[in-house]
Amino acid sequence: MGHTPGTRDIKLLANLPNLITVARILLTPVLVIFLINGRITAALVVFVIAGLSDGLDGFIARMMRNKTRFGEITDPLADKLLLDTTYVTLAVGGRVPAWLAVIVLSRDFLIITGIALLTFFDRPVTIKPLFSSKVTTFFQISTIAVILSADLFTMSTRLMDAAILATAGLTIISGGQYLVMGFRMLAAENGGGGDSGE
Repeated sequence: MGHTPGTRDIKLLANLPNLITVARILLTPVLVIFLINGRITAALVVFVIAGLSDGLDGFIARMMRNKTRFGEITDPLADKLLLDTTYVTLAVGGRVPAWLAVIVLSRDFLIITGIALLTFFDRPVTIKPLFSSKVTTFFQISTIAVILSADLFTMSTRLMDAAILATAGLTIISGGQYLVMGFRMLAAENGGGGDSGE
């Protein structure tokens, strides 16, 4: 006898994007443990799963037309936690330049601090990433994937250097755009709303 979806099933499916986001947060310490222990293949698998979950939760939320405030806040935070932690761990392990980790962390610190200041001054903030931010996140993820894949495949040093430089440049540009946007919003006499994001 077939199963007819009930209210409980619908609620579970509606909350699925948030569950996936929480799962991505929980995968972060697992990834760090693998990296610290030198289990690069396992780390790469976990990172790929976490990266794919980033697109999956948003797709399901759009499909169900059920974007929640919880998801709007935790999704970008989950991304920042995953990427920042991974870059720091890779930098400590000597797999990426320390200056790249500093750039990635500084941009995210700038964004979070900006949101806090705008909230403090009663400037409404809509958490919506800029196009440059989406491109930056893509390159940050791709660079980590390239670095972790170097142990499994023959990877050109030029490719890794190009990925690192592209990520650094895009991260700086994206951070600069958010900085300019933040100053404009703080200077607005009427406290007009604006967009922020990852």
